[in-house]
Amino acid sequence: MTIQYTPRGTCSRQFQIEVEEGVIQSVQVVGGCDGNLKGLSSLLKGMKVEEAIGRMEGIRCGGKPTSCPDQLAQALKTAL
Repeated sequence: MTIQYTPRGTCSRQFQIEVEEGVIQSVQVVGGCDGNLKGLSSLLKGMKVEEAIGRMEGIRCGGKPTSCPDQLAQALKTAL
């Protein structure tokens, strides 16, 4: 399954997430903090969707009510 998601309230503009049998295969992000998001994408590869959501949901960026990790969690919820 391929998830295309447009995040809200973050610097990143687009997520493309590949999920197979409940496991994240790849994460590609357009925009945002390049190095941080490449690192996050690498860490998520091979992780179960539920675990990733549990780890990232609710993370905030500075004074914003959301963050790229939180928005990735919202995108992953569509895979459940």
